[in-house]
Parts: sequence; C-alpha cells; structure tokens
Amino acid sequence: MHEMAIAHSILDLVEHEAARQHATRVRTLELEIGQLANVEVGALRFALDVVLRDTIAHGARLEIAEPPGQAVCLRCGDDVALARRGEPCPACGSYQLAVTGGDTLRVAGMIVD
Repeated sequence: MHEMAIAHSILDLVEHEAARQHATRVRTLELEIGQLANVEVGALRFALDVVLRDTIAHGARLEIAEPPGQAVCLRCGDDVALARRGEPCPACGSYQLAVTGGDTLRVAGMIVD
C-alpha cells in the first residue's frame, strides 16, 4: 500500500510548513488528488488517520478534491475527460492519448493556528 508512504510524505511537508509559520495546530488539510494519480483515496484517508495521530495535525479536518483526468487525443486533437488510464478517445476510438491533467497529488492548502 503506497498510500502509507504518501501519508508520511504529506506529514513531513505539513510539519515543515507548520514550523515555518510558527503554527501550533493544523485545523484543516486540503489535498488535491487527481483521478489519474493512481492513489486510492479511501486508503489514503485511512493512512492519514494513522500517520497524523499524535502530531500537530491530529484531528485536522481533511478536505480532498478529486479533479477529473484530462487528455488530448493525438489522433483527432480532441480534449477528452478520462475516468481512468487506458480508456479510448470517445470521439475517434484511438488509444493515443496524452494526459494533460488530473494526474497529480498535492497539498493544496492548510489552515493552522
């Protein structure tokens, strides 16, 4: 489960930024996890619940946005939405798609005291 490793990386980033801001508590943690990021959101929620326990972010509200996958078809040039990798272009059926969005995971923000 690579989500546990991701949770530890998120904690490292959150602790570093909280220290930089002289924060004593993280109230809200805002994440953006694209639908093509190869992250199981439920598993990451569980991992964060475990990893954030007894830290500056213990009990923080977790807000997760899940932007859809986007791609451009290299055959017909259409911009298309993708729910998962490996789908064909809905316009021409080609599998020659270049992902243009919805494939990243990032800490979008946090609210601290």
